[in-house]
Amino acid sequence: MEIDDEKIDDVVLALLWLTLHDERRAWKGFDWDVLARLHRKGLIDDPANSSKSVVLSDEGLQRSEELFRSLFTRPT
Repeated sequence: MEIDDEKIDDVVLALLWLTLHDERRAWKGFDWDVLARLHRKGLIDDPANSSKSVVLSDEGLQRSEELFRSLFTRPT
């Protein structure tokens, strides 16, 4: 089985939107490799710090909400 890292990254980014607090902070309880990839893409700040959360960039915040809505909501 070949894992699609892009799909994993999208789902984690969507779930980061679910845990947002303080406008753009999200809990970083996800796989470190995924968080590192999101950081390299410029979607979150560096996850390698003592904080229990990461800060989403403007692009990351917008993309995370779009992904959350497309993946986890029902049409109205």
